[in-house]
Amino acid sequence: MVASVFFSYSHVDEALRDLVETQLALLKRQGIIETWHDRRIGAGEEFAGAIEQHVETDDVILLLVSADFIASDYCYDIEMKRAMERHEAGEAIVIPVILRACDWHGAPFGKLNATPLNGTPITQYPDRDQALLEVTKAVRGAVARLAPKVSPSIATRHVIAEAEAARSSLPAGPRSSNLALVKVFTERDKDRFQRDSFEYLARFFENSLGEFAARNDGIEGDFRRIDADRFAAVVYKQGQAVSRCTVFLGDRTFAGGIAYSASETSASNGYNELLSVEADDQSMFLRSMGMAAMSGNRDAAKLTQEGAAELYWGMLIERLQPSRWG
Repeated sequence: MVASVFFSYSHVDEALRDLVETQLALLKRQGIIETWHDRRIGAGEEFAGAIEQHVETDDVILLLVSADFIASDYCYDIEMKRAMERHEAGEAIVIPVILRACDWHGAPFGKLNATPLNGTPITQYPDRDQALLEVTKAVRGAVARLAPKVSPSIATRHVIAEAEAARSSLPAGPRSSNLALVKVFTERDKDRFQRDSFEYLARFFENSLGEFAARNDGIEGDFRRIDADRFAAVVYKQGQAVSRCTVFLGDRTFAGGIAYSASETSASNGYNELLSVEADDQSMFLRSMGMAAMSGNRDAAKLTQEGAAELYWGMLIERLQPSRWG
């Protein structure tokens, strides 16, 4: 029988969710699983009702864990809470998939065996494909455990029937495995990704400044949200400002993107680094002008939101490293 798999995730992590789903393609081709997430909700369909139906009936529930997932009231208090209730009742299998580094071990799902291996975040794997493969293995193993008792939920019966009908209408024989379509990202998609990435950087800097000060004596940090499109950060050592920066959304007059200036500034016509939003045939990502210029490997310069935040954070605290202080 086909097992139904539900993705519980924050929309901030949509690009990573797409990568996970792509890696599950063989399981779907083999008729082992069907996947569902809220982007499948049709026009005019009730949002909450559609999600609730899948949380209540699907066989495997993937919690795509990040700080944004934990911060989301809907993901954490509604989807995750009900998923754990069904897991403990033996009605479903919950698998925490650790997307990005965050404090998750104390959550209700912290007692479960997470994937990738040892709960290492996908974004921290040297080989991201290997991390995604670990997720696929976990899903395959979960379905194998379900096999003796799984039955198609109401939500998936029509999907199975349609798939079987489609297969029966196709001629038997060899076929290509190259059946994926190139994803086309609109300007609106890219603008939204740019905005979401900027908001991620703002939260990342604010949280990092607090933790940086807590862990290092004599260090203080100051985060200031100037407006919707700009924030500033300052690091003090023994009360003296040693590093400042401004991160802001660029406008189309100078290439757009998310800019970094190594000073506190209200100007938008100069910067030390710039992140541009780009896309390949499957996902959107950020690319830094510096990395793109220095690296001959364009794939190596594809940055996730976390990778971009780490790049800018590293620029801010570079002056505090021992090599700078002797």
